[in-house]
Amino acid sequence: MRALVTGAGGFVGHHLVEHLRSAGDDVLMTDFVVDHLDITDVDALVERFRRDRPEVVYHLAGASDVGGSWATPHATFRANAEGTLNVLFAARESGVERVLTIGSADVYGKVTPDELPLTEDSPLRPVSPYAASKIAADTVADQAFRGFGQQVVRTRPFNHLGPGQSDKFVAPALAARIATNERSGDPVVKVGNLSPKRDFTDVRDVVRAYRLLVESGTSGDVYNVCSGEAIAIQELAESLIAMATTPMELVPDPDLQRPVDIPVLLGDCSRLVRDTGWQRTIPLDVTLADLLDDMRRRVAD
Repeated sequence: MRALVTGAGGFVGHHLVEHLRSAGDDVLMTDFVVDHLDITDVDALVERFRRDRPEVVYHLAGASDVGGSWATPHATFRANAEGTLNVLFAARESGVERVLTIGSADVYGKVTPDELPLTEDSPLRPVSPYAASKIAADTVADQAFRGFGQQVVRTRPFNHLGPGQSDKFVAPALAARIATNERSGDPVVKVGNLSPKRDFTDVRDVVRAYRLLVESGTSGDVYNVCSGEAIAIQELAESLIAMATTPMELVPDPDLQRPVDIPVLLGDCSRLVRDTGWQRTIPLDVTLADLLDDMRRRVAD
């Protein structure tokens, strides 16, 4: 397949490009940091799509900082909602056969234990500005399918982890503090709220799911991409601490608390498994070890 990846220079984009190439795809890349293509500039997008003529588009570009979205709600909404609208328009204008849009499990918001695991039919209850922007993007993609007959597959990935991830996210932030402490001898690892539980999947398994959905997903449908298992941040932090080369302890820091934290996110991936045969292949302890080793290299540079 001739595939264009928006947001190719990001954490997930890097892993997706690598996976697509290993599968034999002809991969085209765009990313604001690399080539300054702004997905809120619809004319530039149409020009780029017409020039590159991709068969499929993986739309990863947009704002991804959930905590930061509280301070930048307008920019977050433009990047995610308007950006998705523009990508879908450019895809129609240039004859793209299929588009995969990347949403977020944050759209499900706060849930009670009896509502778990979350399916694609669960209510959408946005808490953060980021989640609201992703619901808008999801709706835009749904309309493109229903109204324009566009071949669009939507995803709602839950938390994913792996080497190369920004330390704006909880697991790599913890890994970065541990890697720094190993060099300085500081035994204190500052942490925010450790009580939330999240459904974590290795990013390398996530990008496999994306390609499988482009191949076998049903246009117009939305798919959870998740492991089906919820792990407390406390457990994740303790696992990382156990991998440290020097003794350390977790110390709460009020400055690391979010305005609102969703207590539990746990997904049901049975639709993804049914339609594509996808299975999680990388255990969490392997993911965390790879993440920590990556942070050690980054801290040493």
